[in-house]
Amino acid sequence: MRITIISAGKLKENYLREGISEFTKRLRPFTQLDIIEIAEEKMPDAPSAKEKEKILDIEGKRLLKQVPSDSFLFVLDVYGKFFSSEELAEKISLLTVTGKSSLTFIIGGAFGLSDELRKTADSLISFSKMTFTHQMVKLLLVEQIYRSFKINRGEPYHW
Repeated sequence: MRITIISAGKLKENYLREGISEFTKRLRPFTQLDIIEIAEEKMPDAPSAKEKEKILDIEGKRLLKQVPSDSFLFVLDVYGKFFSSEELAEKISLLTVTGKSSLTFIIGGAFGLSDELRKTADSLISFSKMTFTHQMVKLLLVEQIYRSFKINRGEPYHW
């Protein structure tokens, strides 16, 4: 199995990079994890709704270009479905046994997602009703992917 995380924006904080690096290392026995970061589109101060929509559309197209062909596409979205850790593990397991060898997760930038990106997703998922930075979400996502593999192997995943 190959998992790809595609995000708009570069990680700036060392503690987030270190956390992602740690969970990426822990995932190596289970899967290949690729992380692709694209530059965020520039948003003008106080954009009109039309300007914002246009910029999100451009960014969404750039994100979608990075998705490997024949990959199951999860898009992290504030309006997505809430999954427990066990439900995410079950979804990953089900996709694996039905022949999906590539999973992709997209994390949009600070200004949200385009409608096209939402419509293209095979699954929209949300981590919480609370708002997190898209950079923090990347760390949370990598940890949850690791936790999913531990759950699916019947191994302890919390203390």
